[in-house]
Amino acid sequence: MDLVAPVVVEPLKRRRCSECRQGPLERMIVEFNAPVCLDCADLGHLVFLRRGNTALTRRAREASSLWAVVVRHNRRRTRYERQGLLVEEAALARAETACLADAEARARRRARDAARRAERDVEVTAALEAEILRLFPSCPADRAADIAAHAAQKGSGRVGRTAAGRALDRGAVTAAVRAAVRHIDTEYDSLLMRGVPRHQARTRVAPAIEAVLRAWRRA
Repeated sequence: MDLVAPVVVEPLKRRRCSECRQGPLERMIVEFNAPVCLDCADLGHLVFLRRGNTALTRRAREASSLWAVVVRHNRRRTRYERQGLLVEEAALARAETACLADAEARARRRARDAARRAERDVEVTAALEAEILRLFPSCPADRAADIAAHAAQKGSGRVGRTAAGRALDRGAVTAAVRAAVRHIDTEYDSLLMRGVPRHQARTRVAPAIEAVLRAWRRA
């Protein structure tokens, strides 16, 4: 059998209970076109749960033997809109405890996932650094470490984050080293700052880059 929950209204105008005359009413039900306060309607023991947290709302509703829907009239849209629920206080407490446990579990899972990603990033960076030193044995160790860390930076889209970079493709690794040399060991950046077009600047510094790479390739 389908359940039909009571509907509680948040009135836009100041209203008094037609039975006990208490008011103004924050929330009420309407019986025979007359306002009735929650105490007279036997709903006064319920607590308000504002809408917004779907899991909390669902759990509180399921745990509450009596609950009511709270609505308010939107004049601009000419319709009643749901504001939340009235539920038993004990049911809300149980629902909050369950949601808190879920949140803690999700936080632990995120922490584990982050640790695994960090470990994987360290492995990728270390492998890339080792491959740089294998291809360029005379490259200073600190430069190899810097190049690998830069190329493998998470979210960068650089060589170390590509499939070729993770597979330690020779061309991809060399491209990472060449890019580092271009910016650090040549006048490429200063040429760009002087307004030299990128392609022209790359052509001008290409011999200097190749000279560094030849020196680093020598064992």
